[in-house]
Parts: sequence; C-alpha cells; structure tokens
Amino acid sequence: MLVGLFCFVSFAYGFVLGIRGDIPQFDQAKQHTQQRDGVIYDSTGHRVLARLVGSESRKIVSSDEIAPVMKQAIVAIEDKRFFEHRGIDVHGILRAVWQDVRNKKVVQGGSTITQQFVKNAYLTSKRSLSRKLKEAALAWQIDQVWSKDRILTNYLNTIYFGNGSYGVERAAQVYFGHGASKLTLAEAALLAGLPSDPSRYNPVTDPKAAQVRRREVLQAMLDQKDITYNEFRLANRTPLPRPEDIRQPGVRGPAQYFVDYVKQQLVDRCGSGRVFGGGLKVKTTIDLELQRRAREAIAKWLPGPYMPAAALVAIDPRDGRVLAMVGGDNYLQSQFNLAVQGERQAGSSFKPFVLATALEQGISPTTVLESKPVTISLGDRNWYVRNYEGSNLGPIDLTTATIYSDNTVYAQLTHIVQPKNVADTARDLGITRHLNPYFAIGLGADPVSPLEMARAFASFANGGRRIDGSLFKNRPRVVLSVKGCGGKNAPRPHQAISETNAEIVNSILQQVVQSGTGRRAQLRDGRPVAGKTGTTENYGDAWFVGYTPQLAVSVWVGYPNTLRPMLTEYHGQAVAGGTFPALIWKSFMETALPYLKDEPESFPYPSFPSAESRRLVLRDGIFQLDNGVCRNTISIEYFAGRVPAKTANCKPNEVEVPNVVGSTYDAARIRLDAQPLTPVIVYKPASPLQPIGIVVKQFPPHGRLSSYDKVTIVFVKPLHGVVPKVVGLRLPQARLKLERLKLRPVLRGMGTKIVQQRPRAGLAAAPGVPVTLWVRRD
Repeated sequence: MLVGLFCFVSFAYGFVLGIRGDIPQFDQAKQHTQQRDGVIYDSTGHRVLARLVGSESRKIVSSDEIAPVMKQAIVAIEDKRFFEHRGIDVHGILRAVWQDVRNKKVVQGGSTITQQFVKNAYLTSKRSLSRKLKEAALAWQIDQVWSKDRILTNYLNTIYFGNGSYGVERAAQVYFGHGASKLTLAEAALLAGLPSDPSRYNPVTDPKAAQVRRREVLQAMLDQKDITYNEFRLANRTPLPRPEDIRQPGVRGPAQYFVDYVKQQLVDRCGSGRVFGGGLKVKTTIDLELQRRAREAIAKWLPGPYMPAAALVAIDPRDGRVLAMVGGDNYLQSQFNLAVQGERQAGSSFKPFVLATALEQGISPTTVLESKPVTISLGDRNWYVRNYEGSNLGPIDLTTATIYSDNTVYAQLTHIVQPKNVADTARDLGITRHLNPYFAIGLGADPVSPLEMARAFASFANGGRRIDGSLFKNRPRVVLSVKGCGGKNAPRPHQAISETNAEIVNSILQQVVQSGTGRRAQLRDGRPVAGKTGTTENYGDAWFVGYTPQLAVSVWVGYPNTLRPMLTEYHGQAVAGGTFPALIWKSFMETALPYLKDEPESFPYPSFPSAESRRLVLRDGIFQLDNGVCRNTISIEYFAGRVPAKTANCKPNEVEVPNVVGSTYDAARIRLDAQPLTPVIVYKPASPLQPIGIVVKQFPPHGRLSSYDKVTIVFVKPLHGVVPKVVGLRLPQARLKLERLKLRPVLRGMGTKIVQQRPRAGLAAAPGVPVTLWVRRD
C-alpha cells in the first residue's frame, strides 16, 4: 500500500511539473496577439456569413480597467472562497456533492473560478479523464505562480456573458454602452449573474429571470459584506437595460439570427477561446436562397410595420439540416431570435405528440371518445375543458378529433396516456427544453420554439427518426463541419417512435390539411402534405407546422414583445393557425420545393394493426383494465397484443372509504351510511387529557370496499372519568369534585370563586393530572 501511495504521489508531482510549461498560453493578453480569423460559411462553403475574430467578441482589458464592484460580484456568486483556496476548493466540491446527493440530481457545481478559467481558455475540446486531471492540475499550478487578481482579470476577459459578448469589457459595452471601468453595482450584479446560464438569465428574452438572478448576486454580495443593505436595496430597484438598447458586436453578413445560433453551438462544443480567434473554418447547413424565399413568404402576408411578426424554420427531415431560419425582420433593431429563443405556447400544434404517445402505448386511432365539455379530477382541484365556441361533435374517433382539433377529446386522451409520457415523447422527437408534466401539456400549454417544433415534426416525416449530429449530439443540425474542432458533423438517426406509428401520424396529419383546420396549406401541385395548426386560447399565438417527405417547416405568428390577442388582423377576423401561418407555409413551400428539385412524393401508407376493444377504469391515477365489476369505465381500442397487463381490483358495488378520523360519532355514522358502509365501533383506553367522543382511528383508513362492508371506527374510553367543569363553583366545591377523581388543583389568584380552568372540561382524566384554577373574590 505504501509503495502504491508513493508511486501515485510521484506521478502526481511529475504530472504537475510536466504541465507547468502550458501556463503562459492561458494569459489572455498574450493569446490576443496570436489570434487567427475563423470563418462561418453557408452550405456551399463559399459565401461568408461571419468572421470569427477575437476582437469581434472580446476586448482584453487590464485589472485597473475593471470596476472593483464587478470583481466583488463575480466572486460572491461564482466562488466566494476564491481568495482562500489554492485553485481547487475541496470545501466547495464536498458541498456540491452533498447538495447533489440531497436533491438526487446535479444542482451545484464545485468548480472554482480558476478551474472555470482553465476550462474556458483550454485549447483542446477532447473529453477525457486525463484532460480533467490536467485542468485541475493547471488550476492548482496557476494559483501558485499567478496572483489572485491576475487570475480574476483573465477569467473576466474570457467568460461568455450572452448576446455575443465575450469578456467583461465587451459585455459592458453591449449591455450598457460603456466600458467595464464604469460599471455600477446594479450593472455588475446583472453581468455577474449571466455566465452560469446566459440564455436563461438573458435580459432581452426573459427580463423577469434576469432580475431575479441579479437579486441573487446582490444578496450574495450582501452576505459577503461587500455592500450595505441600503446599497442592496437601491441596486435591486434599478431598472434593467431595455432590450432594444442591447446591441450585439461584430462583423455581420446575411442570416445573422442563424449565425448567432451556430456560434452558440460552437462555443458549447469548442470553447470561446477556440471559436473567436482560433482559426476555425465552419461550414453550415443554411441555404441562402431558401432563406431569401422564406423572408419573401412572410413579407407577402405580413407586409406592414403594424402587423404581427413571424418566425420560420425549414429542415430537411432526411438528414436534419436546418436549411432556413427567420428569427425576426430586423436584426439591427432586435437580436432576439424568435425562431430559437422565442418560447410561446404551441396550442393544438402540440397534439400530435399526444397522438404519438397513445400509438406508442398501443392505442388505436379508431378509439372513440366523446367530444363534450369534460371535468377531469386532478386530486386537489378539477380541470375544466371546453371546445372553442361550443363546437362539440359527440362521439368521435381520434382521427376525427385530430382533423378538427378537438380539445375535449385530447384532454381525455392526455389523461389516459399521462402527461409525463407525452413530455417524454416530445423530448424524444426533438423538443429539448424542459416540459412540465401537467395535464394541459396535451393542449399545448408549454412554451416551445419554432426550431424545436420543426425538428420534432421532421422526425415524423423521417419515419419516427430524430436526426442528431455526430459532433453536437441531440441538437438541431446547423453545422456540416468544423475544421479545427472535430471535423465532420455527420447525421446520426435516433428512433424516437416506431416507423409504423410515425406512418400513422403522417396519415392522420395529411387529413388535417385535406379536410381539417389546415386546408389553406394545400399546395397547388397537389402533392401530399401533413401538418397541424395551433392557436392559443386568447389568439396570442398562431402556428402551422407542416411537412412533405423532403421538407419540414414550422411557422409562428404573433407579437414578439407581448402576448397580444390577434383578434382582427386577418381581414378583420382573428388570426388562427389556419390563416397567416398556413398561408406563409404554403407560399414558402411552393417556391422552396421546386428550387430544391424535390418531385412530389407520397408518404408510406401505414399498415394499421388489427384492434380489439377493452374497457378501462381510472385507479390510483392510472388507467387499468376493467375486471368486470368496475364502475365509470371507458372503452379503448388497442392494437392486437398491446392491451395493458394490469387489471384493476374493483369490488362489486364498489364505494370509496371516506376519512372520518376527527369526526364525532354522529357525523361519522352519517358519512358512512351515505356511502353506504357499515360502521363498527370499538374502544380503546384514553390517554390523559385526550378528547372524548371523537374518532381517533379507522380501519381501513382509505381505499375501496363493496357497499355495506364494515369500517371499524375507534373511540377512546376514559378509565378514570373526565375532567369536570368547575367554572362558576366556589373553591371548596371545586376541590371536592377534582379530588374525587384524584386530580390535583393548582390555584392562581386570590378569592373563592372559580372563573377559569385549564385543561377544559370533558377531556380524559387520570390520577395526579394538574388542573389550574383561576379564582377571584365574590
């Protein structure tokens, strides 16, 4: 053992000495002079979309050019022991591990500022144990030879603050229009909160989250005694920068919303130190001719400045290439990418994910549910669902419910398949953001982006296969290759749902366009089209997501800065998914498909498995097979061999067992008789001062029984009588009554008349129990 320990220590010592020579390359001032331009190209590899120059995204500044309050803020929120540890914080690592164990997930990181700096500035993207060890060793070694101020300055020159700004100087200019030396407390707190998750705390896309995060930083600074409470209060009240005042830096070419998204993927994969000034050659998937046609299609239907905005994303389902992305109509005015960062409710365009979940569970689309107002119990409350304008269709199958976008049927179907399973299906198909497993998910209550919707529907078109990239994994494929950081980003298919079920979804969604809510999306050449409309309840968002076998396109229409109902914008009528979104989609597809030389192609016709009917009942939150005596059952058509295995244990004439614990005898009997159930009364000895005449236990405590089955209710019986009422009596009489029960009187006050007692009368008595008496003179 000693030999092994000696060998390990010797190896570690030699390893640390061996990497000492790597330290100079991390000085950002020295790196800045050695930068090489990188380039982002379009899909042809010839048209330049952007140049990746270090000075574009980052301006290196010295320590005295950074406001001290900025250094305090970043230390307080990112690494409060920065000035105490030696590059690696053992206390922080242990604290993070403990929090992760307590929460059963990763909730806290243990990296120090020094370690984060090494990771951000590292010149290789290879993931390996040796790299992790080298990073930790470098962090320790740097801490030995550099001052804390030098480490902190280099770190602040390296990190990404969102909205295209790398380094604190550039971030200060982007967000506030001045340099880092002039940052105020409120400004520094906002910037310090961004590096942990620039997208989540982006003041452009989510001012509320940015404000909450800024308060967290200010609170950390207050806890560290860096600021006073008055400074905390004033900074917390300071308004955030206006989104329109936040300007991204850099040399710009066409398709800049798309370019920004590419840059973010590159930074996540390669690190900012290699992306900007590292000489990367990036070939993307964007087709600039399709991009132009997408903009023209939007401008055709939304021509004026007072009309709603639109976002459009086009994807080739066969290899996942993002061919066009319109994220806004004026990049100089707003860098908010509606196609990527826009999080708006999908409405009924989310229903295909519920349908796919049902198919994956073996439920046939021939299943009939009733289109009518429904009330679904959520345990502590009810969920009431209605169709728009009372358009109830009566008993209809799932195909018809999809064609006419019936809310009440899809609410019932979400209940049957369970919201969590719907969320899992959507994630498998391509929705990457967090989805809440609430029942309203089936009606599109969760916010999603046009990029995610296009990718998920492309998976339907591709036989249920989601396309990932070999370099960027489960992310939309916007990059074909990165020379200098990984090479080719080849398509990697992931089977999200079965091919047969994808074909069934495609068949049903074709009927939505043929005869349902998506009729305006029919193409002139008559080629098969599948798709789904979506309209939120207040007409604040309108969607059409449609596809052919060769091209999947999502279109969102709405007002980007507010949830404003679009009640008259469509020729005096409300904007629904079947209006502007479907028409924009149609205009784009009718020019895009001929340009791509994609001939009309039919979807594979599905082979529908035979179905068998089974009755289900809701038991303990899930639907189970009826055992023949269950009440309130529904009929579901299942594909042969896919019937659920679990059978409910219903009882004949079944009733729920109510909870009567805490009730009086009369109240408990009335409640049980109403079920009807038969009460059986038993007694147990009372504890001192226990209430009498109240149910203290019942058997069974809950569950279900057959009518008139027995429920045992337990009362307590005092073995030594009950505490008597002595209020109003004279002291001698009170003493006599208490002493007969061997209770011990305790006097308070002067006099002979009892005016108050504690404990109160009627509780179980026991020898030696004190009874406090308050007395006064007559």
